[in-house]
Amino acid sequence: MKAMGIFSRLGTLIKSNINDLITKAEDPEKMLSQVLLEMQQQLVEAKKAVAVAIADEKKLQKKYTAESDKAKEWERKAMVAVRAGDDNLARQALSRKQEHENIATQFQQQWIQQKQAVEKLKDALRLLNNKIEEAKRKKNILIARKKRAEAQQQIANTMQGLGDTSAFDTFDRMAERIQLMEAEAEAGAELAGELSGDTLESKFLQLEQGGATTEDDALSELKAKMGMLEAPKGETAKQLGAGATAAAKDDKHADVASAPANLGGGLTPEDLKELEDLDLSELDPKKA
Repeated sequence: MKAMGIFSRLGTLIKSNINDLITKAEDPEKMLSQVLLEMQQQLVEAKKAVAVAIADEKKLQKKYTAESDKAKEWERKAMVAVRAGDDNLARQALSRKQEHENIATQFQQQWIQQKQAVEKLKDALRLLNNKIEEAKRKKNILIARKKRAEAQQQIANTMQGLGDTSAFDTFDRMAERIQLMEAEAEAGAELAGELSGDTLESKFLQLEQGGATTEDDALSELKAKMGMLEAPKGETAKQLGAGATAAAKDDKHADVASAPANLGGGLTPEDLKELEDLDLSELDPKKA
């Protein structure tokens, strides 16, 4: 009894494992395609069966029509015999007519039954075709849902992977390494400049470029104009130069003013203007 219980449990375990493997191996899209394929095959077989039934119906209809035509023909012959005055021959023709009418009635009954069966088969065929079309639509919907679920699962997996901070820690660590490399490169360039003597040239270059007016120089000039601070050296030189230029102009005007006394009277204002524009140093006899 125990052995039978063990074998029974073992068989159940094997079946459950096989069913689990089959369930995991099932691909919804492939399974739906296979079901649709089988339904299409069933539809083809059903169409063949309906076609055979319709063919049988047509045959029965033709047989019924043929027997009916024969019965009518024998009735016509019986009329010919009656007109000829041969009643015996007319009776034989009417007997043959009755035989064909009986056969025609049997074919008619079979034809009606077959026609009803064909109509039922056609209805079943239409129903099967509609189910297949509905299955196709459902398949497309289910496949779309499957793909959407797969996309959502992929996004969820990606977001779960992004939740791990190791990737961002790697970015931060790489940024620190790059900053260290940049600092080392700048330090190396500065050290190379000091060893090659380029530092002295850079200092002179900065000194030459420093000749431009800075904000401090502008402030100092403003204070000097306001009398709160001595003018910068550059501004003092400018003022001295401007004073010398003004004095030279005054001397020139003085020479021009004294020119009429030296050269004599009788000069018109136009002559005086022309004398102002001349270099009087050339007229000085001492310098000549």
